[in-house]
Amino acid sequence: MQVQTVALAAVFLVASCSQVPPHPAKAPQDPKVEWPHYGGDAGGNRFSPLTQIDKRNVGRLEVAWEYHTGDVSDGKDGRPWSAFEATPIVVDGVMYLSTPFSRVVALDAQTGKPIWRFDPRADLRAPPDGLVNRGVSLWIDANRAEGERCRKRIFVATIDARLIALDATTGAPCAEFGERGEVDLARGIAHAGRRGGYAVTSPPAIAKDLVIVGSSIADNVRVDSPSGIVRAFDARSGALRWKWAPIAEAPAPTGAANAWAPISTDAASGLVFVPTGSASPDHYGGARLGGNAWADSVVALSAATGERVWGFQLVHHDLWDYDTASQPIVATLQREGVEVPLIIQGNKTGNLFVLGRDTGVPLFGVGERTVPRSDVAGETSAATQPFPIAPPPLVPQRLTASDAWGPTPEDRDECRKKIGNLRSEGIFTPPSVQGSVLYPGSLGGMNWSGAALDSQRQLLVASVNNVVAEVRLIPHDRDGAREMAAQAREAGTYAWPQHGTPFGVTRRVLASASGLPCNPPPWGSLVAVDLSRGTVRWSVPLGTTADLRPGLDPAIRGTPNLGGPIVTASGLVFIAAAMDNYLRAFDSETGAELWSGRLPAGGQAAPMTYRAHDGRQFVVIAAGGHGALGTTLGDSVIAFALPREDPAVRDARN
Repeated sequence: MQVQTVALAAVFLVASCSQVPPHPAKAPQDPKVEWPHYGGDAGGNRFSPLTQIDKRNVGRLEVAWEYHTGDVSDGKDGRPWSAFEATPIVVDGVMYLSTPFSRVVALDAQTGKPIWRFDPRADLRAPPDGLVNRGVSLWIDANRAEGERCRKRIFVATIDARLIALDATTGAPCAEFGERGEVDLARGIAHAGRRGGYAVTSPPAIAKDLVIVGSSIADNVRVDSPSGIVRAFDARSGALRWKWAPIAEAPAPTGAANAWAPISTDAASGLVFVPTGSASPDHYGGARLGGNAWADSVVALSAATGERVWGFQLVHHDLWDYDTASQPIVATLQREGVEVPLIIQGNKTGNLFVLGRDTGVPLFGVGERTVPRSDVAGETSAATQPFPIAPPPLVPQRLTASDAWGPTPEDRDECRKKIGNLRSEGIFTPPSVQGSVLYPGSLGGMNWSGAALDSQRQLLVASVNNVVAEVRLIPHDRDGAREMAAQAREAGTYAWPQHGTPFGVTRRVLASASGLPCNPPPWGSLVAVDLSRGTVRWSVPLGTTADLRPGLDPAIRGTPNLGGPIVTASGLVFIAAAMDNYLRAFDSETGAELWSGRLPAGGQAAPMTYRAHDGRQFVVIAAGGHGALGTTLGDSVIAFALPREDPAVRDARN
């Protein structure tokens, strides 16, 4: 399940009522470099070769322009809250982005001035888990002449499950695609008609002349949630070319296992890499016994046929909502002088898997370890789970009563008592009627924020969360119904019925009366992994609680985060993501923070960067906040750049 942050927001809101040679004195002029995909490239590397902004001058960044989409919801008018999670793309000097309302906007990438705007008139009252759209994709029809209508197409998948093709020049629908420019993605999907149960939130993937989509599913309401089928459509006509069902071989009725995170493609191998989430429902698997392949996996499909080439499951028989929630990274790294094609995949557990691109075989090895077993009637939890031999987990995975934290001795004592009353046997402690510690919580580890890869430095940078949660199964009887209803009314508590099972479930951040989590901070970090050695090079807290807890002195460093980083050839990492309103730049070699720029709202999106026609390198972030995370809401798209008179900009123009 992708949106699991209301509990976290409530907790904080209640509490607050390899060496690289140095760059020469004058860097060579950067070529024209844009950002044509959500993840920078089709393989999700989030890397830019641009060097105009570097470690010496990043402190001189200033706001170059700001655009307001007008699309924001605080959840008080009958519509759910909004989360501006989009990363724009830039092609041929034009920026394309989507808003939380699934609207599409085209801007002049140099000035931020609007060119066109398209409104799909999505049903904004249907989604139960918020209004989200992470971006759009571009495809060029090689059969059409330059300037011909719909030669360049923008694809957007909407919150009400439609795939729409737009002319990139005008924003008008491409009428020959589907029915008057759109395909109904809910058609043919069992149970997708239940209001708000089936949507799409991530940008489509492009593979040659195919546009490929997953889905976002309400996966904890019932056993028979809609299927997480992945489908490929003809980019010209909208005709269905193939489909792949993650749990088609499941011996019992179940649904979901859907790819709600971005899908990656690789033209060289002809493969599509699909990250999948948990089967339904999340926290009780008695109706879906077995490993539930290929839920909670990364799967390589043939782009031409949709046939599975290989699959690697990161979590067996998921009972924790430990989705594979981030975009797979298509990488090529040097190993003993040989180029090795890889897939790098993170998971909410905080485990990072490095797999052979053609085979799925782990580069560093993966071992199956014995994990705690369920004591719930009808449940058969997995006896073992996969753990990478390297790299180590990017977050802690065990919390005992002696580890309890709190801002005061009273808070620590309260947390010790709470943890002592729950099952807490390390990661993969199964949900229970008694109540179990979920650590890391379902926010992650690695969530959809994902990671960025600098292949020259063989360095992967990821943003991670580290917040403990409590999960409790509640029997479907009269007393249980009353308890579910009571807990559902508590601020910061999720309560789901899990129809078709003997148990409902509640989940909340495990916190003391202070409103702060019972595990020690940082609750969010930026982590760099040395992929040549399989080790963590550095880890630094990301963000502070200053905006959320102004009375806490000093401010706690490291907040939960959603958004993700990018990296540049100049050795910079740009990221917002945290619960304070800043875009930050870090030194990719050391993790030192070099610059921060104030944002008007939360930056819960991955930034991007490009070089415009005037020679300046821009760094752009959607700053619209996140209604569930509890950050400041807004509707801004903000571009930062060096001043026009800066020497690096003058050099680029000369």
